[in-house]
Amino acid sequence: MKIALIGYGNMGQEIESLVKENGHLVVSISFKSRNEKLDLEGIRNADVVIDFSSFEIVVDNIRQVMRLKKPMVVGTTGWYDNVKKVQKIVQQHNGSLIYGQNFSVGANIFFSIVSHACLLLTKYDYDVFGIETHHSGKKDSPSGTARKLAEIIMKNFPSKTKLQIERVQGLIGKNELHFASVRGGRNFGQHEIVFDSPSDEIRLTHQAWNRKGFAKGALLAANFILSKKGFYNFNDIFIKTLGVSNK
Repeated sequence: MKIALIGYGNMGQEIESLVKENGHLVVSISFKSRNEKLDLEGIRNADVVIDFSSFEIVVDNIRQVMRLKKPMVVGTTGWYDNVKKVQKIVQQHNGSLIYGQNFSVGANIFFSIVSHACLLLTKYDYDVFGIETHHSGKKDSPSGTARKLAEIIMKNFPSKTKLQIERVQGLIGKNELHFASVRGGRNFGQHEIVFDSPSDEIRLTHQAWNRKGFAKGALLAANFILSKKGFYNFNDIFIKTLGVSNK
């Protein structure tokens, strides 16, 4: 498999190493520095494109890759207000794209665990909130993973109808799901969901030890999208191949 990388930060470099370990070939790397442009010629020679760039440029990257009719994996986060716009771009070009708030296989299994926990605990006297911690260099806050978890909770915990991601001033409403973000140090990503009742507390935690899990998931997604047409979420891989739903 010939792969074009867009973005060459920590994740781009991790994917490059894993690609080589698995006997694939990196034929293009765009944005090794901020002054570079998208390597369209290199992308033309690729079988699939993997984007871990920046939310400021990712929608334009997608538009240009779709024009080249190349399947694309988007691991960049922070652009989800434009999901419908991007879906329309993919459809207009009869393209292929898969995106994910988190490409870690473990994190996606964690999504499913949280979903099932909500269905069980909403029947009893539990409140729920979330905390996520990332290294000081992470640009978006809350993380895409936190937003995905919040979406899952609000779908399966009927008493939570409003997401609160800002600092709380005064009492929080019973209908508000508070998801706090912490930035500092070198943490690769920890997400904790807490269910609290007058009698006890249940904590569910996913902790990433390094970036390799995300890179493995990105390659899994690349293999998935290679022969597909359409607009997919990484969740679809679990639905189709493992029979696991994260909804």
